[in-house]
Amino acid sequence: MKLERAEILCVGTEILIGDIINTNAAWLSKELSSLGISQYHQAVIGDNSQRLAETVSDTLKNCDLLVITGGLGPTYDDITKETVAKVLNKNLVFDEDVYYDIKDFFRKRERKMTENNRKQAYIIEGAHILKNDMGTAPGLLCETGEKIVVLLPGPPSELMPMWTNYVKPQIQKYCDKIFVSKNVNIVGIGEAAVADVLDEMMKNAVNPTIAPYCKTGETRLRVTASAKTKEEAAAMCDEVIEEIKKTKIGEYIYGIDTDLAEAVVKELTKRGLKIATAESCTGGLIAKMITDVPGSSAVLEGGMVAYSNSVKYRALNVSSSLLDRHGPYDHKVAVQMAEGICRLMDADVGIGVTGIAGPGGGTREKPVGFVYIAVAYNKKSSVMKYKFGEKQSRDRIRELTAANAFINVLEMLKNQK
Repeated sequence: MKLERAEILCVGTEILIGDIINTNAAWLSKELSSLGISQYHQAVIGDNSQRLAETVSDTLKNCDLLVITGGLGPTYDDITKETVAKVLNKNLVFDEDVYYDIKDFFRKRERKMTENNRKQAYIIEGAHILKNDMGTAPGLLCETGEKIVVLLPGPPSELMPMWTNYVKPQIQKYCDKIFVSKNVNIVGIGEAAVADVLDEMMKNAVNPTIAPYCKTGETRLRVTASAKTKEEAAAMCDEVIEEIKKTKIGEYIYGIDTDLAEAVVKELTKRGLKIATAESCTGGLIAKMITDVPGSSAVLEGGMVAYSNSVKYRALNVSSSLLDRHGPYDHKVAVQMAEGICRLMDADVGIGVTGIAGPGGGTREKPVGFVYIAVAYNKKSSVMKYKFGEKQSRDRIRELTAANAFINVLEMLKNQK
């Protein structure tokens, strides 16, 4: 058996109507790509047995591997296992070992198990049982002819370790190549300009391939290679990346397989510097993104949400007369916030942001999306004005502000060796 083509089928009415975001499909897609298994389609099906059966039957005609997520719980609308069993002409059989594991899960947590949990101990006959280390719903791997059907629980906290620890080792033996992708992180030049510089290189690239795409505040190049081993594919990617660095794009590259917050933490750590944030419109998002990075405790002194003018004045020593004359959305206010947070928290680098995230509250001169970002470092300060657009959402304006704050920190550090 050789696995070349897969499809992902996510079950759950809550996904179909938009109550929850389908993160499982994105995560599994990356995992399948890394194994060299292609996808042409993905689907989401509500909790309807007939439609699910039709979709599973049709999908199996067009793929070698079908990965199904969700619908393995103990309630009446968890229908995946029963439906797949019918499609495969298999019976459901009670498994005492699985039942013991379910009871043990509740016993260890000193919780009462209800009778409907017994439903989860029924498995498709002949299936390989996938242990759930994080929950009560076991997964199943069914081999039928030249095809494999994998059933996984819906919660990502259960799905991800189950795939990594139990599914991937099982199916890897049916894959004859490994795919490795590396992302080249670029700021200061747009996707179109990057594509223009690397046009011939990208058109001629076969293995590895080169593809540009946008991310908040930056451009990325995804370099992907296939080989028999992970190490060989990674080396092929590295060779292409070195060629990219020799082009005009090289000066805009800030990292490989990283993100802006991680790059800032890495650069500050390397220099032995501390950072602090004074945030208004971002409401603490910048500090949060820094603390998302492992090891950030070595560089982050602290952060302040200085939302009101009185806090800006009392805590950060922003000029009261400046606030009275120009209001909080002013370039000098941003600078004084950055400098003030450095003094308050004895940090080397300070970020100050102030602006209008909306909705509402803007003026003709300073509309929604109008933001100032200041960075203070080594007795110098820089400030940039942004107009992210009145039609952007509140969250999007905050995300763009945070991304550009990190870009400005990297630029400030770059210019002061």
